Amino acid sequence: MHLMAARLGLPAHLSLLRGKLTGKTLNLRYLSGNASEVDSNFYDVIVVGGGHAGCEAAAASARLGRKTLLLTHKIETIGEMSCNPSFGGIGKGHLVREVDALDGVCGRICDKSGIHFKVLNKKKGPAVWGLRAQIDRDLYRRYMQEEILNTKCLTVEASPVDDLILDDVTPEHVDDMVCEKICAGVVLENGRCVKASSVVITTGTFLRGCIHLGLDIRPAGRLGDAPAVGLAKTLEEAGFTVGRLKTGTPPRIDGTTINYKQLESHFGDDMPVPFSFMNEKVSIKPEEQVSCHLTNSSTKVGEIILQNRHLNHHVREEVTGPRYCPSIESKVMRFGNRPHQIWLEPEGLNTNIVYMQGFSITLPPELQEECIHNVRGLEEAIMTRPGYGVEYDFMDPRQIKPSLETKRIKGLFFAGQINGTTGYEEAAAQGIIAGINAGLTARGEPPFIVNRTEGYIGVLIDDLTTQGTTEPYRMFTSRTEFRISLRPDNADLRLTEKGYKAGCVTEERYKKTKDVENKLGENIELLKAYKMSRAQWSNILHECKAEISLAKTGSKLSAFDVLQSSYFQVSYLSEVPGNPFQGIVSDDVLASRIKIEAVYEPFMKQQKQNIEEVRAEEELEVPPDLDFNRLSMSREVIGLLNTVRPTTIGAASRINGMTPGALLQLMWIVKKRERNRSHPTTLNPS
Repeated sequence: MHLMAARLGLPAHLSLLRGKLTGKTLNLRYLSGNASEVDSNFYDVIVVGGGHAGCEAAAASARLGRKTLLLTHKIETIGEMSCNPSFGGIGKGHLVREVDALDGVCGRICDKSGIHFKVLNKKKGPAVWGLRAQIDRDLYRRYMQEEILNTKCLTVEASPVDDLILDDVTPEHVDDMVCEKICAGVVLENGRCVKASSVVITTGTFLRGCIHLGLDIRPAGRLGDAPAVGLAKTLEEAGFTVGRLKTGTPPRIDGTTINYKQLESHFGDDMPVPFSFMNEKVSIKPEEQVSCHLTNSSTKVGEIILQNRHLNHHVREEVTGPRYCPSIESKVMRFGNRPHQIWLEPEGLNTNIVYMQGFSITLPPELQEECIHNVRGLEEAIMTRPGYGVEYDFMDPRQIKPSLETKRIKGLFFAGQINGTTGYEEAAAQGIIAGINAGLTARGEPPFIVNRTEGYIGVLIDDLTTQGTTEPYRMFTSRTEFRISLRPDNADLRLTEKGYKAGCVTEERYKKTKDVENKLGENIELLKAYKMSRAQWSNILHECKAEISLAKTGSKLSAFDVLQSSYFQVSYLSEVPGNPFQGIVSDDVLASRIKIEAVYEPFMKQQKQNIEEVRAEEELEVPPDLDFNRLSMSREVIGLLNTVRPTTIGAASRINGMTPGALLQLMWIVKKRERNRSHPTTLNPS
C-alpha cells in the first residue's frame, strides 16, 4: 500500500485504507486529518466529481467546517486540466479573481503552476483587462491534489456514484412549494449507501458522455475515463429536463518537431500579475516564462475538412457546440475556407507536448495528421494524440435556484458543465457557490447569494437560472451591466467580507483585505486633500516631460483629480514638493489600484444613472415596426432582436446574449422615436 501511495505522488502522512472489494471495484479512501472519520457513514456534504467545480465545492464546504466527502472516479485525476492548459482570459479572469476573493483555491494554484502570465486587453480600460496564464498541467494537478488531500474536514474517496438517496418531503419543508423530494445521500457503484445533508453534483462531461473520433463513437466522459450512466438516468427519472451539448479538444503535437522560425512568438509580461490577492508575485521568474506561438490554418486544411464531412459524426447540427470556441470544422463551415488563427501553447516545463488552441477537430486521426501538416510551421510535426469530440447530458439551469440548489429536490446542488457552461473558470465559480450553500443548507442556515451588482459570478448564475442556455455558456465582460464597478482589481473589496460573514473566508484573508481597504481609503483621502493650481501641476508634467490637458473646472485640482487623466502616471507624484506621496509611489500594487480608482470615479455615477434609467423604463414599448437591421449594433445583437422581436425594453433585457450597451442604445432610440411622434417637426408657414 505504501508503494501505491508513492506511485500516486501522495504526501507520506496521508492514511491509505483498503475498502471492500466487490467484483472489479476497489474503493480506496484517502483521509486527511483524523483516521477515526472512516468509522462514520454520515457527512454534512457530499461532492460528486473531482474536476474544477468539484474541487472548489469540496474545499468551500470544508472551510465552513462541514464534514465533507469528495467522491471521484480516480484520485490521480483530481485537478485534471482536461482541455486547454490555461486559466483566465477576458471575462474568465474576472471569475478567477472573484473565486479567489471568496478564498477559493484555483487562483493560488495557478500562481504556483503558471509558466506564462499575460494581461489581455491592456489597450482598453482596466475594467475589461483579462488576467490569463499558461499552466503546467502536471504542476497544477499535483498542487491541487496536495491542497484537497490536506484540507481539514475533507475526505476523498475513489468511488463512482450510481444513484441518489431520495426521501419524501417532510412537514418542515411544506413551505418549499416546488420541492418534491429531499436528497439524503448517494449510492455508490458497489451498492454502498452514504448519507449526507446535502449533495453537490459536478460531473462535467461525464453524464452519459461519449467520445467522437471520426465515425467512431465510444462511451466516455473524457479519453480513458468511463461515463456516469446510472446517475444520468437517476436525474432524468427524477423529472429534470435534460439536454445534450458537445465540446471538443484539439490534437497534441511534439514541440521538438515544430519549425518555430516560421512562427510569431509571444512572450509573457515582464511583471506577471498574480491571480490571487494573497500573492504579491507568482512562482515562476519573469525571465523563465515560456513563449507561445501564433500560426494559421491554410485553405488546404479547409479543403480536407469539406471533402471529408461524411467521415465526421461530431459536426452534425442536432447537438449544439460552443459558439465562442468552435472546432476548426465549424469555423470552415461557418466562416468559409480561409485561414484561422492557431495558438501553439506548451503544456508544461518538463514536457515537449504542445496544445493547438483553436484547432479542435474530430476527423479520423490520419486526416487530422494531414491537416496538421498543412499548417505553417507544422509541416513535419508529429501528432502525439488526436483531437476528439465529447457529447454529454446537461440539466436545464432554469431548474436551479441562485444558490445552485435544485428546485425539484431539496439538498441537491448542480455546479459546472452539468448546468450548460463551458470552461474551467465558469465551473470553479459555480463550484464555490454550490459548496458554500451546500454547507450552509446542511446546518439550516440561509443561502449565500452573489447578485448581478456584486460580481461576475452573480451575472453567470443569474443568466443561467433566469434565461437558461441552448449552447455551452461562456463568460464575457459584455454580459454585465456593471463592468465599470465589477473589475478584476477590486474583487476582494466586493466579495471577501461577504464571504467572511458566511464563514467561507479565513481570518488571514479577511484581515489582509481590510488592511488593503483601509490603506486605499486613507491614501485616496490624502490625494483628494492635496490641491494645487493648474500651473503648478503643469510644471510637474513639464518636469516629467509629459504634455497633457488638465481641462477641469475650478481654480485648483487635487492630486486625485489629476490622476483621473489616463496620461498622468502615479510616478509623477514624486515631483510634488515635499514628496508627501512617497508611500504610494513606492508601492506598485497600491499605486495601480489607486490609479484605477481615480480613472473610474467619474464614470461610476454615470453607470449607476444608466442602470436606474433602464430599470425605470422596463415597460417602455418597442415599436413593432422598428427596423432592427438599421441600428448601429453588432450583427449578433441585431440577429437576436430580429429572432425574439421583444415588445418592451424589459423583454429585450432578458434576451440571452443581449449586451447592456446595446440595451441602453435600444432604449434611447425608442424614447427618441416616441418624442418625435409626440412633437412632430412643423414647417414655418412664412
